[in-house]
Amino acid sequence: MEEKRVICASCDIACSVVAQVEEGRVVKVRSSRNPLFRDNICMKGIYAPKGFAHPNRILEPLKRVGERGSGEWQIVSWETAMADIGERLRGIIERHGPEAWAVSTSQWNTSTDYGLGRRVMNLAGSPNWISGVSLCAGNTAAVNRMTYGWFPWPDYTQTNCIVLFGHNPRRHSWTPIYNNIRRAQKRGAKLIVLDPRRSENAELADLWLPLKAGTDAAMCLGWLNVILEEGLHDEDFAARWTHGFEAFRERIREYPVERVAKITGVDAELIRKAARTYATNGPSVIPWTPITDQQRNSTSAIRLHCALRALCGYLDVPGGETLQGFNPNIVPESAIELHGALSGAQRAKQLGADHHPAFTYRGTAALKEPTRRVWGHEYANLITGSYMAVPPAVFQAMAHADPYPVKAFFVLGNNALMSYANMHLIHKAIMNQELVVVHEQFMTPTAQLADYILPGDAWTERPWLHDAWGWMAQVRPSEQAMQPPGECRSTFEFWRLVAIQLGLQEQFPWASIEEFHNYRLKATGLTFEEFAARYDVYFAGTEKFKKYEKTGFATPTGKVELHSTILEDLGFNPLPYYREEPPPNAEFPLALFTGVREQEYFQTGHRHIPELRRRKPEPEMYLSAATAQRWGVEQDEWVAVRSKTGSVKLRANIRDDMPENLIRVPHGWWKPEMPQGVGKLSGAWDYADAQVCPDDEDFLDREQGIPHLKGIPCRIDKLAA
Repeated sequence: MEEKRVICASCDIACSVVAQVEEGRVVKVRSSRNPLFRDNICMKGIYAPKGFAHPNRILEPLKRVGERGSGEWQIVSWETAMADIGERLRGIIERHGPEAWAVSTSQWNTSTDYGLGRRVMNLAGSPNWISGVSLCAGNTAAVNRMTYGWFPWPDYTQTNCIVLFGHNPRRHSWTPIYNNIRRAQKRGAKLIVLDPRRSENAELADLWLPLKAGTDAAMCLGWLNVILEEGLHDEDFAARWTHGFEAFRERIREYPVERVAKITGVDAELIRKAARTYATNGPSVIPWTPITDQQRNSTSAIRLHCALRALCGYLDVPGGETLQGFNPNIVPESAIELHGALSGAQRAKQLGADHHPAFTYRGTAALKEPTRRVWGHEYANLITGSYMAVPPAVFQAMAHADPYPVKAFFVLGNNALMSYANMHLIHKAIMNQELVVVHEQFMTPTAQLADYILPGDAWTERPWLHDAWGWMAQVRPSEQAMQPPGECRSTFEFWRLVAIQLGLQEQFPWASIEEFHNYRLKATGLTFEEFAARYDVYFAGTEKFKKYEKTGFATPTGKVELHSTILEDLGFNPLPYYREEPPPNAEFPLALFTGVREQEYFQTGHRHIPELRRRKPEPEMYLSAATAQRWGVEQDEWVAVRSKTGSVKLRANIRDDMPENLIRVPHGWWKPEMPQGVGKLSGAWDYADAQVCPDDEDFLDREQGIPHLKGIPCRIDKLAA
């Protein structure tokens, strides 16, 4: 049996695993034997070969021949599809300008495009690229860059304390992080968990703070109040390497622990104990968490995480949070993207940048020179989360031509209809397009509304270079284990063909994906094949710490900006703050927390795999026994959870780990076996949580424009039998 070392993309954590191949087909995926990666595998990766071999996988290009969403398709060739797509896209650009073309992608499934999508868009002149990373890690990376110039990676191997803000890695969900936390605990590291629910990690924690959903920023302000008032911070670092420390200290004094206790619902003494534990047991880490990505105070909460790391002396030190930079021997995806090719006039048209600029070109403009000075490149698109358009603004333009029309929408490996807030608006936006192109493996609800569905490859079927999307300097190769079935093609091939249609082939000089990887690896003196044979992981040399002592930080002041010069210049509050949560009301007296992460699935994927579906056959909401009793809900009863924007049908799961008056709802549910097409969409209109997530200004983070998903006012409605 042949074996290939591959990187799993069944979720976005990218585990190094081994594919076993028989007669040209991957038949099994197992854990790597490399000690760095051993045991980093979950059920999604194990069952991936069965998912890729599913009889419903799309294997040939499909062209819509009936009305949009009618479910009437014709098989065509790639050549025929691309010729028509190219002609229609060129016509839209000629009539409305290149900004009338928007693209939505993700970081998993078919979507690994190595920066080539942004390259083609930037050369064509469109700034309107969006992604699910606007709600998950990408926006965190952008705000971290605004504060100290990079997105840090926790050193789990040497840390003494780990803080999880709502994040709940488990054996089959964010598996490497779960393993790192358990190993750290085994050698004595403390674990602090902040979560409204008594999660699996809360059960294992030294301290559990059951804070009210959506109050993360307030809790951070309280921690910093304790740390600064008790002198637990690194005074030398604060004096030498921070900008605006005194103004920041005054802001923190506005949030004494007693005030924070009232906001968060956590006992004041427990808040003090947790803050002291973090500050005095270091080096400590606060790993990235999707929870603070998705709140109306997201920017402030992320900045406060940054401040905690910096002021306690945990930034770029062993056991703390490392700032790795680019690998000097690999051409980074940020350079592939050619952001400098997009003119200033087109950047100014980026949707959402005028009101919510944090991760847009406008919001990151001041970082260009500092990034070049410290990291050697003007652009650092970490987790692909910088230089994005703002999703709600893009869908508004698609649906209502406000402030200008967007008429072409390309979707790659991203079930866009269900992946952002306000599904009703997104549906209207897609239905209003002149051209919708989806690059996918399966007939998702979004694909059902397309003009063309182009079949995508899988992570076992392509060679790949992975650097955690720019986050880390370590680069890992993934070998191609098998040929794609049918007419399935990679995103590399997709964007190469789009570039040709737009007359950009001179800026896309690579004839194959292997030739492209060879270009990125040129400084190593190795071809991709040689590189993959030699390395499981390629390091950038011996890791150096406190690099800022030689280079400063990649910010306008060269320091950690506790008082943000960037936000101040953009017209926002330069200091972190806390906005009170939207209050419950008589119509919607409960709070809704979206994003229960079922271990069987990732985002909207994998529900077609029988073994995973048997484990989790239906979407479940979590609620406490007291809440269930008050609303007359029985275990396993089907009910509707309703917000002001819509409702979603769920089966009740009454749990003793839930607080009162909070409902947790899973993300991304649809059922591939249900009827397709407009009005049906394989159950998306019944189960998709995007229907209950508002995107009006009161529910958006001011600086980023991302929606508040952790405390939406809601109620429970009974369903007919």
